[in-house]
Amino acid sequence: MTYSCIGLSKICFLLSVTFCAFLLLLLPKFQTSWRPRGYPQPLPSPPFNSCKSEFHHQQSEPSLTDHLDPEGTDTTHSVKDETLEKWGDYRLHTRASILKLKEQNGSSTNPLQTMLKDHHAPAGDFIKENLELKDIFIAVKTTRKYHKTRLDLLFQTWISQAKRQTFIFTDWEDHELRLRAGDHMINTNCSAVHTRQALCCKMSVEYDKFLESGRKWFCHVDDDNYVNPKTLLHLLSAFSHSQDVYVGKPSLDHPIEAADHVQNDESTTVKFWFATGGAGFCISRGLALKMSPWASLGNFISTAERVRLPDDCTIGYIIEGLLGVKLLHSPLFHSHLENLQRLRGESVLQQVTLSYGGPENKHNVLSVAGVFGLQQDPTRFRSVHCLLYPNTTWCPTKNIL
Repeated sequence: MTYSCIGLSKICFLLSVTFCAFLLLLLPKFQTSWRPRGYPQPLPSPPFNSCKSEFHHQQSEPSLTDHLDPEGTDTTHSVKDETLEKWGDYRLHTRASILKLKEQNGSSTNPLQTMLKDHHAPAGDFIKENLELKDIFIAVKTTRKYHKTRLDLLFQTWISQAKRQTFIFTDWEDHELRLRAGDHMINTNCSAVHTRQALCCKMSVEYDKFLESGRKWFCHVDDDNYVNPKTLLHLLSAFSHSQDVYVGKPSLDHPIEAADHVQNDESTTVKFWFATGGAGFCISRGLALKMSPWASLGNFISTAERVRLPDDCTIGYIIEGLLGVKLLHSPLFHSHLENLQRLRGESVLQQVTLSYGGPENKHNVLSVAGVFGLQQDPTRFRSVHCLLYPNTTWCPTKNIL
């Protein structure tokens, strides 16, 4: 009896092994071939963190890092685009000279290429369009005490080439300026004191007037900026006004951090870049319309008060912090905080905006020779203007850069 049980167990074991081997041989015939699937990629983390801190912004003279691309300074983003569209030659034809910057062997010698290479957006997002100077709204922020000194110089120089595109935003009803600028002088009725509230008040009026104008681009500059309308037009023509474009130059080499009083409580902070108003910046109409909930009809002042930021910082907060649109860092905009003497020769004529040092920094001016002396032209704006427009009646007959 014992032997029969043992024999039965062996037979069952052998049958089990045989059956399993048979299944293993048949299994591949019933399998379907596996094909890879396109799974959704995880979104990058938003530029917010949980560290509570108050915002402390201090303007400082930019170092050489201001000319570095954001790759070395922007630590809030790690996602890089695979490709960027190759832009054509960036040309500026003037009567004084023919300037040309050409991309060589894929290197970013083109100002547009340099500016765009680290922008976190697909190249196809930007579509070149036929842009005219009349499509640009240039807002000049000023105050009563500079109507004679600074504005007279601007009207004599670059505004003479873009009078219909330029709007003067001031804080006093100046009858002489009204006769000169007509309805392009806007009395904001804001305070003439140089405070955060007064600056934000003027920026709020600038924004609303731009939306009313129906123009394609909003560009803000200060009354100590020289604007080169030709290079400005070339720059903005590389984009579409219906896309999200915010272009300018930061005054710092790192993003700033501020308590997010608008979206969350003060326990949340937001990091973002902003373009300094002292160098000027431009915003496409498509992006400006998206800013409307936080910027139009006086909402800009309310937003600035909630986050307790100056006007240019609040612009960056709305665009980068709330809308998630990244600043295009451009080396073509310049404020009086920079060492402007580093710009020499033909490069001076390739910039979008220029500036000059104030009473505390009289030597921080452009190095331009061959037109007017420093005593005749302390800001160097008249010299730059004559190099760009040598047929101007008050310019010397021969200009050599």
